[in-house]
Amino acid sequence: MRDSKTQAAGRQIANVTYVGVATNITLAVVKSLVGLLTGSMALLADGIHSVSDTATDVVVLLGVQLGAREPDPEHPYGHGRMETFAAVIVALVLVAVGAVMIRQASLAIAQSASAEGPIEALPASVLWVALVSVAAKELLYRVTRKIAVATGSSALYANAWHHRSDAFSSVAVVIGFVAMKFGYAHGDGVATIAVGLMIILVAVKIIEGCLHEFAERAVDSGTMEQIKQIIGAEQRIRQWHKLRTRCAGREIFMDLHILVDPQLNITEAHEIAESLENTMHAQMTRPVNITVHIEPDQPQLRK
Repeated sequence: MRDSKTQAAGRQIANVTYVGVATNITLAVVKSLVGLLTGSMALLADGIHSVSDTATDVVVLLGVQLGAREPDPEHPYGHGRMETFAAVIVALVLVAVGAVMIRQASLAIAQSASAEGPIEALPASVLWVALVSVAAKELLYRVTRKIAVATGSSALYANAWHHRSDAFSSVAVVIGFVAMKFGYAHGDGVATIAVGLMIILVAVKIIEGCLHEFAERAVDSGTMEQIKQIIGAEQRIRQWHKLRTRCAGREIFMDLHILVDPQLNITEAHEIAESLENTMHAQMTRPVNITVHIEPDQPQLRK
């Protein structure tokens, strides 16, 4: 069950990431060419940003592939942390992207402030390319984020936000185009700085989540509630306690103690634990690794 879920999730992540690679390469070429031909530095910079998206797509694919490897004697809990490392790398790239956007926009504002003469209007092709980029990358963000949440992939979630950061940078191009039409040369620069700050804040949030995972934080409250409901639905479990959870990549590790009828034999008690494990595997969307400690339902053992 674990292998089938891991493989199915891996295919979903790989498929949406391959779509991202194709989209990013196409947008990078189109935006860079139009930027060079029209003299739009903002659109050219946006095209370079799309190249960085392609690089993070590769990081995600490598992280997912390495993280899905089977446990071995040196890594008995699997390699799920590799996917978390991939998420950190993508988040650091986001920080760099945001910082470069802020720096370039600040320099552009400073240079335009000292420049003289009328503002030269850009052709409409710059606007249309930017609008297409916004629509394509926002759609890719939504699809990628949906799969990231469903599979519990922190690396894919970080990459989804990298897609959105590209959409934001295209929004800055649109704002700059409109601002120049109204004679305000600093519109795109101000918008770019705001977008850069937003991207950095998102990256910090992603890194924070990864650090929590490295620190063995429990699963989120929604997943915990689902786990408790599954345990409570097993009528043969009289009471349970010492439930502990943690995540390694997309896999959930959990252990708990259950109290059962003291008159049951070992085989019957084991059947209850096995039934609980099978129900967890069937109802949880993410792979689950469970350890169940069976105790007799006696007053001194109740919590």
